[in-house]
Amino acid sequence: MSEVSKSDYLVIGSGIAGLSFALKAAETGSVTLITKKEFQESNTNYAQGGIASVLHPDDSFALHREDTIQAGAGLCREDVVDMVVQAGPDMVKALIAWGAEFTRGSERCTTESDIPNLALGREGGHSKNRIVYAADLTGREIERALSEAAIAHPNIALYEHHMAIDLITEHHVYGSKVSTPGKIQCWGVYALDAVHGQVKTFLAKFTLLCSGGSGQIYLHSTNPTIATGDGIAMAYRAGASVGNLEFMQFHPTTLYHRDADSFLISEAVRGHGGILVDRAGRAFMADYHEMGPLAPRDVVARAIDSELKKSGDPCVFLDITHCPGAELQERFPTIYERCLQFGIDITQQPIPVVPAAHYMCGGVFTDTEGRTDIERLYASGEVACTGLHGANRLASNSLLEALVFSDRAFSDIQQHIDTRLDFPDVPTWQDDDVFNTEEWVLLSHDRQEVQRLMWDYVGIVRSDFRLKRAARRIGVIVQEVEEFYKRTQVTEALLELRNMTTVAALTVRCALSRRESRGLHYTLDCPASFKSPGDTVVSAWETWGAGLPVIEV
Repeated sequence: MSEVSKSDYLVIGSGIAGLSFALKAAETGSVTLITKKEFQESNTNYAQGGIASVLHPDDSFALHREDTIQAGAGLCREDVVDMVVQAGPDMVKALIAWGAEFTRGSERCTTESDIPNLALGREGGHSKNRIVYAADLTGREIERALSEAAIAHPNIALYEHHMAIDLITEHHVYGSKVSTPGKIQCWGVYALDAVHGQVKTFLAKFTLLCSGGSGQIYLHSTNPTIATGDGIAMAYRAGASVGNLEFMQFHPTTLYHRDADSFLISEAVRGHGGILVDRAGRAFMADYHEMGPLAPRDVVARAIDSELKKSGDPCVFLDITHCPGAELQERFPTIYERCLQFGIDITQQPIPVVPAAHYMCGGVFTDTEGRTDIERLYASGEVACTGLHGANRLASNSLLEALVFSDRAFSDIQQHIDTRLDFPDVPTWQDDDVFNTEEWVLLSHDRQEVQRLMWDYVGIVRSDFRLKRAARRIGVIVQEVEEFYKRTQVTEALLELRNMTTVAALTVRCALSRRESRGLHYTLDCPASFKSPGDTVVSAWETWGAGLPVIEV
C-alpha cells in the first residue's frame, strides 16, 4: 500500500513561486511542499541578476510597462503587465519582511519610508536603473530567506527528493475520459520518493504547480539539471492548455570554457558597462541595435550568433576591464571567483562568452489569478505562461512575476476554499512491472540526442527544414519512451526523459505553427513579423486519453 498524504494545499516546486505561496497559505491551512532534489535546488537559486521594481523617483510604472511590452515584441498581455509592474514595490517589501538582504545604496532609492536605501542596477531592455539585487547572487539570497522561513513554519510539510509523476484528475478517480473544457479537476499528484523508490499519493484541495523551466531540453543551458519541463509535460497530459513554447530565451552571455558547464555571466555585467567585442576587440552591438550591449536579450543573442557564423570563431568576448578592479570584485564576487578558477581575471581580461538556453517564456496558460483551465490547479513561475513576457522576457521580470502570481493565486483560493470538501477515493499507484535494464541502456541515450536535436535545429535561428527534421526524430523518440514507460517501473531518470521528450516535441510543434519571426522565435523561412491575432495555443482537450501527441509535419 503506497503512502497517502492529505493537506489543504499542495505545492510542487521549491523556488520563489512555491515558497512565497507556501508561506502565505500556511497561515490558513496545512501545506505539503514536494521538491525534486534538495530544498534549495531551483532555478531561483541560480538567478544572478535581481528583481525588477520601480523604486526610484526618476522611474515610473509607465516606463517599466513600456520596457516590458517593447521587449515582449507585441505579444504581452497589457493588463497583466500593468498588474505585475505596479505590484513590484509591495513584492520587494514582502521579501525584505521574510528576511532577504539586498545590496544597499548610498542614496534613497524610493519615497516609501518602509523600504531601505537599496542599490538599483540596470540590465538589457531597461530604460532606468530598477534592478534590486544582492551582489551577483540575488536568487540564492531570496531562496535562503524563504527556505529558512518555510522550514521553521509548523504548517509546512517538506518532502525533498520527491518527483511528481502525474497530476491526479478525473480519469484516475473514475476511470473515464473527460473531454469538456473546464470540467477536469485536480486532486493532487502521484510522486516518486527517489530515495526509497516508492510512489506516494499526495492529495490536496488546491495544487500550485511551480516546477520551473525546461532549459535541459537543450544541449547547452544555464539551468540546473532539474529543469526538464516536468510541470509543462504533466499539465499537458492532464488536459491543460499550454503554448508559446517556441519562445525559449537564450541568454547571450555564458562563460565559454570546456569545464564551465554554461556558467551564466549576468546581464548586470553589461548593465555595469560591459562591452561585447569580437576577437579583434571591435564592439559590434551598435551594428544591430540602438541600445548596443543593453539591447533586449533576443537581439543580443542573434547578434552574437551572427558574428560567430561570419567569423567562424567559437565565442565573442565581454570586456569590463575598463572598470576599477576592486569595484568589479565587490559587485560581481561570484563571477569574478568562478572565472578566476578557469584562469580568467575579469579585471584584466575580456570574458569569452556564448549564448545558452536560459528561460522558457511559454508554458501552462493561466489567467490573471494563476488559474489554469483545470479546476483547483494553479501555476506560477517559469512553468506558467501568464502573458507578461510575450515573445521575450525583459530581464529580471521573472522573479517579480512569480511573486505576484503566487500572491494572486493565494488570494483567489481564499475566495473559493471549502473546508467541507471531501477527497475522492483515489487508487494507489500500480507499479508491479520490472525495470528492464537492458532496454533502458539503449533508451537512456535519447536524452542527449533530444538535447542535440533541439540545439542544432530549434535554436536561436530556425528554418522549416530544421524544425521538420527535429519533429520527425523527436516524434519517434516520444513513442519509444512512452511505450517503455507503460511497461516498466518508474525511475527519476525515466520520468525526466519522458517529460523532456514531451516538451521538446511540443516546442517544435509550436515553432512550426508560428509563421513569422517575433521576439525569441526567428525563422529564415518567415523573417517578417506581423500583428498576430493571438498566441500559439496547443491544447490536449481534443486528444484526451490518447497519450502523447504525434508530431505531424
